[in-house]
Amino acid sequence: MTLVDIAKVTRVAYAEAFRKVTGRRLVQLPRMAGRTEPEVFFDALALNGVSLRDAAESERLLAPFGAELATSLAARRDLLTTQGQLLPGAIAGLTDVIQSVLTGSSRPNATLKVRAFGLDRYLDLAVGGFAGSDPYPKGALLRVARQRAEERYGVRFAEAATVYIADAPRDVEAARIGGAKSVAVASGRASTAELRDAGADAVLPDLTDPSLLTALVTGEG
Repeated sequence: MTLVDIAKVTRVAYAEAFRKVTGRRLVQLPRMAGRTEPEVFFDALALNGVSLRDAAESERLLAPFGAELATSLAARRDLLTTQGQLLPGAIAGLTDVIQSVLTGSSRPNATLKVRAFGLDRYLDLAVGGFAGSDPYPKGALLRVARQRAEERYGVRFAEAATVYIADAPRDVEAARIGGAKSVAVASGRASTAELRDAGADAVLPDLTDPSLLTALVTGEG
């Protein structure tokens, strides 16, 4: 809900993967905004009455579920653009700015989504953070992504030069933990007031003002 809205396709793919791995129908999908794929999966187990002996058993289901979810989404690649949409003003190239993604999705799923809409040409996915694949919470993952960029480009990136653009209060918190400036956009489930209360450095109703967004990213706004 920052770059794209593919909620309808994601729900169907999620339900299919959940049924294949657990043998149970997905009746209730947990709240997903700002959360990682593992977090959502563990909540889905509890909400849908999947009785497991211990935490280790639920951990063992995570990898098969991740693989099934990737397969289910890939099978619906063409539906991402017909049943989903690219959000207005979502992305563009910026001079002297390295753009990537920090997401709760796994690397295969995130890559599939941005490529479906042609966004990958603006992004260096090699330095991205994928909480569905990387063993870090988003705040720590932001620091990891910054380190990856430093190693790849041979440049030191100060925390003040890192900007996280996202749509959930939890992402605002992740930016704070990761030492980044947060630009919150109310294109998701959270209102401008909720994002402001979460402590965002800047709050936008959407990403359709390129001059303002560029100024916030480059430190001129």
